[in-house]
Amino acid sequence: MKHINRRRFLSESIKGAAGLSLGMAAVSKSADKPADANSKPADANSKPAKTPAPSANAAGANERVVLAIIGAGNYGHKVITRMIKLPNVQVKYACDVNDERGAGTIKALEESQGFAPKRVADMREVLDDKDVNGVLISTPEHWHALATVWACQAGKDVYVEKPIAISLWESRKMVEAARKYKRIVQCGTQNRSADYAYTARDYIKEGKLGKVLYVKVYSMLQADIVWNPQPDAPAPKGLDWDRWLGPAQERPYNPYMHKRWNIYWAFGTGQIGHDAAHTLDLARIAMGDPQPPKTITCIGGRLAYNDKREAPDTMAVTYEYGDFVMTLDLTCFTPYLIKAGEKVRFGDQWPNWPTNGDRIEIFGTDRMMYLGRMGAGWQVIEKEGKGDDATYKILDQQHGRFPSEPHEANFIDCIRSRKMPNGDVEQGHYSNILVNAANISYRVGNKQLAFDSKGETFTNSKDANDLLKPAYRKNYRIPDQV
Repeated sequence: MKHINRRRFLSESIKGAAGLSLGMAAVSKSADKPADANSKPADANSKPAKTPAPSANAAGANERVVLAIIGAGNYGHKVITRMIKLPNVQVKYACDVNDERGAGTIKALEESQGFAPKRVADMREVLDDKDVNGVLISTPEHWHALATVWACQAGKDVYVEKPIAISLWESRKMVEAARKYKRIVQCGTQNRSADYAYTARDYIKEGKLGKVLYVKVYSMLQADIVWNPQPDAPAPKGLDWDRWLGPAQERPYNPYMHKRWNIYWAFGTGQIGHDAAHTLDLARIAMGDPQPPKTITCIGGRLAYNDKREAPDTMAVTYEYGDFVMTLDLTCFTPYLIKAGEKVRFGDQWPNWPTNGDRIEIFGTDRMMYLGRMGAGWQVIEKEGKGDDATYKILDQQHGRFPSEPHEANFIDCIRSRKMPNGDVEQGHYSNILVNAANISYRVGNKQLAFDSKGETFTNSKDANDLLKPAYRKNYRIPDQV
């Protein structure tokens, strides 16, 4: 980033610095040259991941990449219709168990590539086709892990949406499958393709905040969806309810559950997986991708909405890492806090940090950093003076840009090059531990859980260990040996 003159600095800071008394900005050297998003440190508990080797159906450097989408809903539509615009990419299949979903996706893909992808209901038809190089998995969360393992076993590369699994046992099996079958598995953690995430990491690593001891992560959002339970009913025509359930336990069709699956533990991870997963993952990047925390404690409940939804609307989570502490504040009842908007994520406007509901605050012994996800950039705050005369200035900063398109392009590039992707499944797994361990702490009674990072089990709670692995139905099981 170029040095900012006083006039431009004051103009930009007034827009977004939320009332801070501003001084001259000195841009850090680490921001002058964006970090290579592929150069990320390995987790302390794992050996460096090996680069996937070329395979029989891997596309060459300039060859066509053939994709399929599995789960053709709203978000999958956005991702696949961006991927199809990349050079020499085709989509051969649109797979969904509901005949009423995917029509808009198929139409958009036909307009882009000149022919319509084939609609199928059974993903195994996709996985059996040797023409297919990779799959986008954008199903409900309870299908993510099994679909990824099946795809790896079939020799397909995978882009899987976050959270990558509803249990940390499942996400470990996803890592094992990726390594065993030498597959590219890119998680939908787009901040791992954001250059500014790595300049923030380097700034912290160089000690420019002092020693970082405390990291606060926020996922404080607007009002929750109104609770509107409905009785069980016959499944609508065109929906294969048995396939939709997949690995989840058999139960009657329920229209509310079908549409709001994320609040039920059998299908989703609640707001922490739906939203906070992005911010937790970005915090891990900034802190150098540390090993899993030593303890996890979640205090929370259905406090704002006293109803029968399973996932909490309020969570206060503490992750103890030994040399620093990270917390997560999550709410579903704060309409006065907002996510960074398009002018921030796609432009040069700064968030109003105190009212930004998905920010990260990183506290060092000398200075603090505000860090925003999905393109919101970072700013370092320094105090000048003492007591009532103290003022605060922005010492260093770097804007970001919305990283979804670079992240998706990285996946396609890695299918061809066989290099490790930016959002590799191993780091996705370690971030998934933060999501699922917090939920488990909540589910066993807001208990502090001690975590064994080698065995990936809890050392002080049998009840917590009982929740590490979901119960599977016959024909939908992930085996212990993938």
